Amino acid sequence: MAILNSVNNDTRNEGQPGPSDGRARARQWLALAMLMLPVLLVSVDNTVLSFALPVISESLRPNAAAQLWIVDAYPLVLAGLLVAMGSLGDRWGRRRMLLIGATGFGLVSIGAAFVPSAEMLIAARVGLGFFGAMLMPSTLSLLRSIFTDRDQRRLAIAIWASGFAAGAALGPIVGGILLEHFWWGSVFLVAVPVLLPLLVFAPLLIPESKDPNPGRIDPISIALSMVTLVPLVFAIKQFATEGFQPIEVVLVLAGVGAGVLFVRRQLGRENPMLDMRLFENRVFSGAVLINLVSVFSLVGFLFFASQHLQLVLGLSPLDAAYALVPGLIVMVIAGLGVVRVVRFVRPALVVAGGLALGGAGYLIVMVTGQNASALTLAIAFAVLGLGIGAAETISNDLIIATVAPAKAGAASGVSETSYELGAVLGTAVLGSILTASYSSGIRIPAGISAEQADAASQTLGGAVSVARNVGAPLGPELLDSARQAFDSGVVLTSGIGVILMVLAVGLALFTLRRARS
Repeated sequence: MAILNSVNNDTRNEGQPGPSDGRARARQWLALAMLMLPVLLVSVDNTVLSFALPVISESLRPNAAAQLWIVDAYPLVLAGLLVAMGSLGDRWGRRRMLLIGATGFGLVSIGAAFVPSAEMLIAARVGLGFFGAMLMPSTLSLLRSIFTDRDQRRLAIAIWASGFAAGAALGPIVGGILLEHFWWGSVFLVAVPVLLPLLVFAPLLIPESKDPNPGRIDPISIALSMVTLVPLVFAIKQFATEGFQPIEVVLVLAGVGAGVLFVRRQLGRENPMLDMRLFENRVFSGAVLINLVSVFSLVGFLFFASQHLQLVLGLSPLDAAYALVPGLIVMVIAGLGVVRVVRFVRPALVVAGGLALGGAGYLIVMVTGQNASALTLAIAFAVLGLGIGAAETISNDLIIATVAPAKAGAASGVSETSYELGAVLGTAVLGSILTASYSSGIRIPAGISAEQADAASQTLGGAVSVARNVGAPLGPELLDSARQAFDSGVVLTSGIGVILMVLAVGLALFTLRRARS
């Protein structure tokens, strides 16, 4: 694990000080348990809708672009605001931001459960992303002030990283259980019982912490960070659903231009919102990119696996969720167990090995193709989970090791931004490629109306709904064509996943080679 000698105690402004010997006691571990609640919730929300998407697509009838936005609106806003909210937490108090975010997240979740249209669901997901951005930077940065002992902090970070990865995998399982017994809106209401204990016990267990020398609030940098991400993701979605159009070039240029301005502004400020000079450290940069790639691969896999299990294999939501349980267990065990492994093996080798296992998971799906059974996907996800669980724990520790304690909130925002950006791109890139492949591969039988044909060619969920309505003989013919087109797209996206993970292995070996166990 990375050397943490540079990590000192963060500034405590309220709450009880830690033990005199620096070792955490029961109070500190209970505080960690409270901090894990928003971590699990925010990461669950990244993937739970991927699993509920087939039911939502039949209920709200979104088009292909709206379906992708239902999934991506939340992590996109979350990613765009994480660094900004981390900086605000440094200034106003990280525990305070945590409690404000928890309150808002819970209230918006209640509203999201009862929306009547796809457009209102997208708006609710935007609100969840806004308040979720207040939750995440606070969790990791507060660990810095709670755990002052190096070894205990290392374990706490491992638990944090495992919780984030496990939450992403737990999303489909939670969704499957809820959808088996309730309507799709129930996947949002789960936030309420999770956040209530946090609101009650966090003020008692978690000490407040702030940056002793915070910079000024920078609205221009906040706006530039959003303008960088939104046009790029929107261009990807437009290309997948509408094909090449000139507006997409404009959007890409706008995003890249805003990104350049954002970087230049940060470099020119004495106390920037995001210290871009951190990226001059090769280990830090490599670890951030590895976080992004890890979540990209995890979310991209869950996007197509959840639909294949339900809409191609015909499993109920609960049975489909059971198929992913082994992968979830393996991911958690790998995230915690790697803490011991890395004492004897260099971080670069551990991370590279984990990413290679992620590629192997995609390779299993690519080789089996349209013959992939529930068992095949369960094995592939377990292999993927083994690798991602290990890689994320190490990369998070390496990120924390390079950050000055006073900037814990903003630096934590960088780490979590890589997570959320990976979640956005996992759905936007792989999901858009899959959607484009599906739309071009499906064959609509003669006799299907133009309106029905449009719905069926947009998404697999739409095709299932149309097939159910038209009945035999056109319904089974349409459904067979839709399933074949979808699985052909899955093979293509899995091949891209394999290539990406191979490149990520090389990135880990190059950027992390100086990191020591």
